[in-house]
Amino acid sequence: MRRNNAATALNPSLTLLEPFRAAMELTFLQFTAPPKALPGDGHPVVIFPGLGADGTSVSILRAHCQDLGYEAFDWGQGFNTGPRGELGAWLEALADEVSRQLEKHDKPATLIGWSLGGLYARELGKLLAPKLRQVITIATPFNGSADDISASWISSLLGGGAASIDPLWIERLRMPPPIRTTSIYSRSDGVVAWETCRHDEGSRLVEDIEVDGSHMGMGWNREVLNIVADRLGQHAGPWRPYGGPT
Repeated sequence: MRRNNAATALNPSLTLLEPFRAAMELTFLQFTAPPKALPGDGHPVVIFPGLGADGTSVSILRAHCQDLGYEAFDWGQGFNTGPRGELGAWLEALADEVSRQLEKHDKPATLIGWSLGGLYARELGKLLAPKLRQVITIATPFNGSADDISASWISSLLGGGAASIDPLWIERLRMPPPIRTTSIYSRSDGVVAWETCRHDEGSRLVEDIEVDGSHMGMGWNREVLNIVADRLGQHAGPWRPYGGPT
């Protein structure tokens, strides 16, 4: 079991270098070609942006999914400013909105969330499981604790600005959805502690995959995009463990 604790911390130098590293990842993406992939089956992919971001921030990720042959779109709520009001009610309302967006589709959907958006994707994965194929999170610190300083900003946001949220919610966030779930994380993340982006225990439905990259550049990190392509292309059933691009 991998239980996180308050000892998780960020490297200040990595935090300061986040914008530069993200820019370098974008440059690298522009000069590298994606590996060949089989045409997608057209199933819907809903992408949730990170804190303070909107659909523009995930445009490269969305275009990548569309190029692969999937019907990808962002969450349609504009800028992600964090939950408003009581957390449970807010998530229920968001689930209802996403469910309406998926009504016109006849195939189970994939939910992808970046950072804070990944928490939304995971919780909606629990609320909408019968309508979903899988959940993919990118640099999402779901496994922090109430007193973990590295995840305090997430706790504050979900608690409506309070210093912490109900411990029951901390435990709920740790629990993966009852469907296939992938967490992509980086040990060189300068915004969230990588330890909080991994599950305590593995299972046939859960896989944590490490990449080398910045937090701010995850949405266009070539390795992240390769993993997303692999996950989207897998058929129903337990995960085939990720072994790199083919």
